Amino acid sequence: MRRPWSGIAFLALLSLAFAACGSGEGSASTTTTSLSTTTAPIATTTVPEPPTTGDQGSTTSSEPASTTTTNGDTSTTTSSDLPGEPIEFGPAEGDQLAVIGVAHDDVLNLRAAPGAEQGILEEIPPLFAALTARGHTRQLPGSQWIEVDYQGTVGWVNLRYIGYLGDTDDVTSQVIEELGGRPEAATMIELGEIVAMSLGSEDPESDYVVSAAPTSGDLGEVTYEVIGLGDDSVRGLRVHVFGEPLDGGFSLRSVEVTALCGRGVTDDRQCI
Repeated sequence: MRRPWSGIAFLALLSLAFAACGSGEGSASTTTTSLSTTTAPIATTTVPEPPTTGDQGSTTSSEPASTTTTNGDTSTTTSSDLPGEPIEFGPAEGDQLAVIGVAHDDVLNLRAAPGAEQGILEEIPPLFAALTARGHTRQLPGSQWIEVDYQGTVGWVNLRYIGYLGDTDDVTSQVIEELGGRPEAATMIELGEIVAMSLGSEDPESDYVVSAAPTSGDLGEVTYEVIGLGDDSVRGLRVHVFGEPLDGGFSLRSVEVTALCGRGVTDDRQCI
């Protein structure tokens, strides 16, 4: 039976995590986009990855022993070995979780213990959606970490980059109405950004991440994630944009949005 998260406690946890963490987490460079209050295309830049990104903070405390499995070997981490303090809030044991807010050219590090200084067990792809929660969450200075099972390997990931996949809806009409017509742009990256920003928030200011690289063919495609909407239930949106090729660019064809939930989902995939 799902253990619901406390809305107040979850807001407090997220505010700490987002205050201390950069965008993306891993060894590759992170693609970020500049923001604008207009619907004009915004330039996309690539910046070097900071020395520590989504993995930050460590201290020492205790909680029940945990087991880490790597390449078939099982080892036990005792309570005194784990950094941070145990906290009661977080995904329940057995919950199915997805990676969110990680750029398409980056990865989410699965670490041997909570904290950015810990060894990396695996590199999880940006859109991976089958992590299994182990029911353990720990508080470090400026970040929270949860224990998960990734394809048989048990380790720790930064809670900032984890959520539940909610329902998917077609929001093409909503976007066209918001923008006053079908937007056009020279590239799918630019078109996707126009669409994503029309769905984002100015207060709090949303982050925009290209989580699936643009492709082109009969239709152009790109996926953005809009993270941070000021709602403890909905962490953000996964925005899948389809573009109709034009001479010298693309025109919006359709938009599908998947909710990225923070506290869990109902049986019909609505955010709790």
